[in-house]
Amino acid sequence: MPPHTPITVVVARFDDLFAAGLRGLLTGDPSIAIVADDVEHERVSVVLSAHLPDVAILDAGALEKPVDVRELSASHPTTRLVLLGNDFAPAECVQLLAFGASACLARDTQSRDLLNAIHLASRGLQVLPRAAAGLGGALPAGGRLLTRREAEVLPLLQQGRSNAQIALELQVGVETVRTHARNIYRKLGVSSRRELAVRALDSEPEPVRGERLAPRRRAAKQLGPRRGHGMRHS
Repeated sequence: MPPHTPITVVVARFDDLFAAGLRGLLTGDPSIAIVADDVEHERVSVVLSAHLPDVAILDAGALEKPVDVRELSASHPTTRLVLLGNDFAPAECVQLLAFGASACLARDTQSRDLLNAIHLASRGLQVLPRAAAGLGGALPAGGRLLTRREAEVLPLLQQGRSNAQIALELQVGVETVRTHARNIYRKLGVSSRRELAVRALDSEPEPVRGERLAPRRRAAKQLGPRRGHGMRHS
């Protein structure tokens, strides 16, 4: 049988300690080939155009705004985006997935789970923490993933904007905003924008125990406490 083609991966720039652990993890998997590493966020789009990788691993903290994900996804439709960050709120994960991310994971996700996410993303599947899936509407298999327009409405609802203010911001009708809001409430299992805002602020991610990406546990603690996430995929 012919050998399997490795999953090509571009890795964005992370802090040195985390980057070392991530690089060691990826190079230890023979089914993954890193084609570009330590890529500055401003150069990610250029590098993706040059290498056309299967997966790009990005630092969510380097994104200026969630729509950056939508722009990257639209510009590079054949590359799956895996986002790593700290303490994602469940609603934030839903929004990023709606904008085109394939995975939304904590930096201290277990190593085996991150590798699994890369493999699943390369096959066109979406991966998210169980905490986000617990909102009741984040998985595309059930047809309940937020649409891109709903993902744009979501943060405005969380800010307490009125329907009229949101309509003006997005240049749509007030009734359209009401429809998007109803769909968001249904998909996220809430009944009002106040409940939506509270849930986004108070959500606690599900802890994960075991091996971490950082090469040394003591050194990882110097970067500040982080909580891990389990994952679901569709």
